[in-house]
Amino acid sequence: MSTPLKVVAVSGGTFRPSRTLVLVQAIVAELARYLPIDSRIIELGDIVRPLGSALSRQELPETVEFELQAIESADLLVVAAPVYRGSYPGQFKHLFDLIGHDALIDTPVLLAATGGSDRHALVIDHQLRPLFSFFQSVTLPLGVYASQADFSDYQITSEALNTRIRLAVERAAPLFSAHAADLRKIA
Repeated sequence: MSTPLKVVAVSGGTFRPSRTLVLVQAIVAELARYLPIDSRIIELGDIVRPLGSALSRQELPETVEFELQAIESADLLVVAAPVYRGSYPGQFKHLFDLIGHDALIDTPVLLAATGGSDRHALVIDHQLRPLFSFFQSVTLPLGVYASQADFSDYQITSEALNTRIRLAVERAAPLFSAHAADLRKIA
């Protein structure tokens, strides 16, 4: 078995319970079915207060700096944001404003989002992809969008969403050539 892939997942929601967090957890669990991973989930809600009061990275407490370093050192990022008024929340953007400009070059990013209805699904292509394009990251071909109708009591109940998660991971997994042999053994 090869070295585990360092997967850092960012859940951009600030409230609990959170459909965004449930989606992130499902994606990470699916990744673990296909690749040997070492995963870490960062919840924006856990760091939002000290993050929001910082105008620069030097003003961050050590705990938040640790989370930024985890994002910057990931082999694969899973980034999910809730949609609010047609875009990701400002606090989510502020988190990435504090990431080093060159820190995510060539880092693969699996994008995901949650929203109240399917009308917000384009947030992945029209908001999140451009953000990570700025960082020169490699956004993976399939994003995962989930609407409120895909959940019941903060659990995924939509088979179509589960299929989309599975397909996004199946398409992403072979991109990690060091782990491709492991993928073939599972398939």
